[in-house]
Amino acid sequence: MHTKQVIKAGTQTGEATKALVMLHGRGGSAEDILGLAQYLPVNDFALFAPQATNNTWYPYSFMAAPEENEPWLSGALKVVGEVVTDIQASGIKTENIYFLGFSQGACLTLEYVARNANKYGGVVAFTGGLIGDQLYLKNYTGDFAGTPVFIGTSDPDPHVPVHRVMASTAILKDMHAQVTQKIYKNMGHTISQDEINQVSELIFKES
Repeated sequence: MHTKQVIKAGTQTGEATKALVMLHGRGGSAEDILGLAQYLPVNDFALFAPQATNNTWYPYSFMAAPEENEPWLSGALKVVGEVVTDIQASGIKTENIYFLGFSQGACLTLEYVARNANKYGGVVAFTGGLIGDQLYLKNYTGDFAGTPVFIGTSDPDPHVPVHRVMASTAILKDMHAQVTQKIYKNMGHTISQDEINQVSELIFKES
């Protein structure tokens, strides 16, 4: 199971008024995803990057039935929730908590926020969608109250079908998120400069 191992960077809690939770992809690391921060306007943020056990949040595809990815999936969601609780305990308001993930980390990001919808600062999913062999609407509760969300992906992507991205976008919009969805032809499984530009303007522009 996952244990809460978090690398912190950026402005220290106690001084920061905003926090960004950064979730790495399969085979990646907390250090890897923290490296993205240098390309984003988040200098005044407290950065939190949890580390998955064995560098993987859950063993199988995010399109597998959820029970196949247990207990790892529930453990991963629990870790994210504990990080959020720690951030709130430091005095940072929920509306000033941001989330960002890539690939498996993007899927985990979207799954966490959809299960715990609230007015957040913003959500960034670089190539990801909601988790499961189908979308389990009963799991998704709360109201995003206009939270800005960016979801970018390649068409095609070897791991994330475009139809799941589009279905995820629709659900988040129904929960009152302001979603910007960008589908890039033949981008590959990566993060593009245009995506960086988009989130810098759409998600972090008020920072």
